[in-house]
Amino acid sequence: MEKTEIVTEVRQRLLAMRDEDYTGFIRRVVPVGDGSSVIGVRMPQVRRLALEVEPRSAPFLASLPHLYFEENQIHAVLVSRVKDYDRCIEMVDSLLPHINNWATCDCLRPRVLASRPETTLAHVRRWMQSQWPYSVRFGIGVLEAYFLDDLFSPEQLQWVAGLDREEYYVRMMQAWYFATALAKQWDAARPVVDSLQPWVRRRAVVKARESFRVSKEHKDDLLRALPQ
Repeated sequence: MEKTEIVTEVRQRLLAMRDEDYTGFIRRVVPVGDGSSVIGVRMPQVRRLALEVEPRSAPFLASLPHLYFEENQIHAVLVSRVKDYDRCIEMVDSLLPHINNWATCDCLRPRVLASRPETTLAHVRRWMQSQWPYSVRFGIGVLEAYFLDDLFSPEQLQWVAGLDREEYYVRMMQAWYFATALAKQWDAARPVVDSLQPWVRRRAVVKARESFRVSKEHKDDLLRALPQ
């Protein structure tokens, strides 16, 4: 199939699924430029379309950059399903510079990354050192998704705590990571929280105190971590 054929098909089908009310909602919660690239298709429909075109998606995946937000969402879903590790890394690296919003960044979660943890951690360090803010956010998100259980190591907390970035959506992911770390790795994470930048620390504490996975005793303790 020609590249233009699959791109045209996907775009036309997305446009046909536009929900005007949802368009306005997404433009409010997912800042993407002036909003003109947002069609307004609900995520379950995006996922169904991605699965439908997956067997013939190679030309679509080669068509970066995409025009619409939802096209990037489909791309992220497809890459997340790739089972070949090296191919997945290649595709992630191709997509990351074109991501310009938190929703697409957080949609990109290839499970195959957990299959080679040491190699993935090396890539995580590389992504977190990137000039692209959503590459940094993605790296933190991979740690949060796959490295806070059996693959956890305390040094990973320092990688995230040591980031000195001003971008709002990077700092929010730092906070989210530490909120999850407090739920899963309390003993290791709690001392590190005190060293976080005040803005990140406050949001991490607030998120952790909202979590059902954090005990009341730990929530009470976290009040002492709030910046004065």
